[in-house]
Amino acid sequence: MANEFKEKVVWITGGGSGIGRALAEEFAGQGATVIVSGRRRQPLEESRDLIDAAGGRGGVVICDVNKVTDVEGAVEEIVDTYGGLDVVVANAGFSVSGQIEEMNAADWRRQFETNVFGLVMTVKYAIPHLRETKGRIALMGSVAGTIGLPNNGAYSASKFAVRGIGQTLTAELAADKISCTTLLPGFVESDISRVDNQGRFREDWEDRRNKNFMWPADRAARVMVRAIEKRRTESVITGHGKVAAFFGCHAPRLTQLVMGRAGQNARPKKSGGEDESGEQKAAE
Repeated sequence: MANEFKEKVVWITGGGSGIGRALAEEFAGQGATVIVSGRRRQPLEESRDLIDAAGGRGGVVICDVNKVTDVEGAVEEIVDTYGGLDVVVANAGFSVSGQIEEMNAADWRRQFETNVFGLVMTVKYAIPHLRETKGRIALMGSVAGTIGLPNNGAYSASKFAVRGIGQTLTAELAADKISCTTLLPGFVESDISRVDNQGRFREDWEDRRNKNFMWPADRAARVMVRAIEKRRTESVITGHGKVAAFFGCHAPRLTQLVMGRAGQNARPKKSGGEDESGEQKAAE
């Protein structure tokens, strides 16, 4: 891969772990200046060290994408410190799980606040600066944005929304020569399964996704950065993801029959703040 991003300024939200960190290293390997943001300083500083080691220039900005003032301030700090912005990767997100019948309005709001509204605000405040550089936007979607998954209705809905936002941005920004790539990963190594429904990271939680289908984050990051470089509109990552997305788009009835059978065995995941009886635990 050519060093398309050499000396470019790249901002990655949710850059402290998983796919965000792997993307940071991949961009750094091309000589980019990579700024990672998130809520927890320690993992961000660890990512910055990896960026520097990979040959890039690392930076850290504390930013909660659920707070508009944080997002606006992060963009201003990046532009003031590094002289501009060439690429923004709206990667911050998590999964609220549970069957739709049993989820409340707060669960839905929490899911959309981060995965949709936080993503949109990230892009909104970056666009004026990307217009100056004819830059690139990348949105972290999911294969779950092409197929409704039992026990993950809120997450799937948020990722369907991300696809719609990506398609709209592609049309709206075409005249400005800003590209928007929606990334649709399948199972990739990350911390998403270790974050509860309140958005709290749980170190003791095990990732129970099928390991046979799991891609390492660095492999996924290489494919993603290539898609961003080529200014593709969408990119599905992982082989099983491509299969699922194909059937979800082209054989929806068959897909939903399969998902219906899977749904019969699905059980709602406890939302972190409840014990097995459903009674609220004391906040940690």
